[in-house]
Amino acid sequence: MLTVIICVLAGVYIACALTLSLYAVNCYLMLYFFRRRRVREAHETSAFLTQFWATHTDAALPMVTTQLPIYNERHVIARLLDAVVAMTYPRAKHEIQVLDDSTDDTSALVASLVAGYRARGVWIEHVRRGSRQGFKAGALRHGMAQCAGEFIAIFDADFVPPVQFLRDTVPFLMATPDYAAVQTRWSHLNTSHNMLTRAQAIGLDAHFAIEQSARAWNGYYMNFNGTAGIWRKTAIEHAGGWHDDTLTEDMDLSYRAQLAGWRMKFLFGLATPSELPTTITAYKCQQFRWTKGSMQTALKLLPQVLRSHDSVMKKIQAVLHLTHHAIDPLILIMAMFAVPALAFFTRYVHSPWLWIALLALFVVSSSAPASLHLFAQRTLHRQWWKKIPLVPWVSCVYSGLAINNTKAVIEALRGVKSSFVRTPKHGDAARNVTGNYKAPHTSHIWLELGFGVYCAACCALCIVLHNGLLAYFILLYTIGFLYVGGMSVLDHWRQRSWQPESLA
Repeated sequence: MLTVIICVLAGVYIACALTLSLYAVNCYLMLYFFRRRRVREAHETSAFLTQFWATHTDAALPMVTTQLPIYNERHVIARLLDAVVAMTYPRAKHEIQVLDDSTDDTSALVASLVAGYRARGVWIEHVRRGSRQGFKAGALRHGMAQCAGEFIAIFDADFVPPVQFLRDTVPFLMATPDYAAVQTRWSHLNTSHNMLTRAQAIGLDAHFAIEQSARAWNGYYMNFNGTAGIWRKTAIEHAGGWHDDTLTEDMDLSYRAQLAGWRMKFLFGLATPSELPTTITAYKCQQFRWTKGSMQTALKLLPQVLRSHDSVMKKIQAVLHLTHHAIDPLILIMAMFAVPALAFFTRYVHSPWLWIALLALFVVSSSAPASLHLFAQRTLHRQWWKKIPLVPWVSCVYSGLAINNTKAVIEALRGVKSSFVRTPKHGDAARNVTGNYKAPHTSHIWLELGFGVYCAACCALCIVLHNGLLAYFILLYTIGFLYVGGMSVLDHWRQRSWQPESLA
């Protein structure tokens, strides 16, 4: 009976490993799709903007509305408004909407800042509504109902748009009628803040530099990332407007627009700086929302994608894109069944060819994300080789989020609804988790630490049994779970120890 159980659990482990390898192989496809279009896209984008501004003046520019959805953002709102007001676009054609759902003193600060800008001739509106119904999607919908712009740029509170943002994005919407939106690449204001922000920066660089480029440039579905982009108002309306039935209203609208026949433009060369979460609790909160929202969108829209007349490869890429966070429960299952897998391999696997196949599977699965991360760093940074030691660390951090993100996947599959929980931003504030600016405490901290201890024991057992290959992967899980759980405990202790600052 024990033998049967071990074989079954080992079979589940191998099935998870094979499924993970599919997502891993797609990393190599993303690299291929990126490389084959990169040079041509860079040349065409540069040539287009040069030609556009050689033949157009400010008089030809359309009306643009910039929407700034905020909620309790007193640490960063002044920085955001300063950057948006400084954008080089004719003032008479640039409406700024501060969509303020705040419940603290942010609203009073915004009112003061808006009054000062309006006295200087800036077209800026402070938009308040009676409730947070629909959260960010509701705020964007409310603002769009009264905006004057033909195109709508959107920035979250932790972003600092470059001065040329509108001049580098609006021309594409003007010249190409079937473009629904233009998304820019995110860069990072605080990469070197700590080891967590370093890991996030490398992961996001891979997404924006490689994955988004590859999808957009090759005609596959890509998503608007919620901020640092600009939409055509008629495309939003044609796609059905902003929906609030998922936690990723941006991905939901993007897919609905593309299903309706619109295209998306990604600007690799225009980077919009943003602030990365600096605490593990804030990062877990953000990743939970992104994971649950993407799975909700998959459940909602994948049937339409699969019934569409798109090519087989485009549908495959959509499935892998929308279900990307399915890898989190796979990682968790592999961590749980490491001991049965070890027992199975040690007792029953004697064929050298089977070991070679397993080795190839593990190498492909592990090296694919690393290749994506390293190529992104090489593409974006001159001294990219300095980031090589951090690549395994990125895998550790992501593995440590498996419990947090698996919970999000399960809630999405069960249809559990939850509120839109903002990611705290602190700008230059000394205390970033006090008052209304604390990320919510998660209930699975001790489970993360327990998994870390369990994986450490599994790793030791692998070493004793001379299975170095399995030991390496379990070591990543060990470090990841212990780091995420340990830092969560530390965050929770700090939140309980610090006295909330005055909100007056």
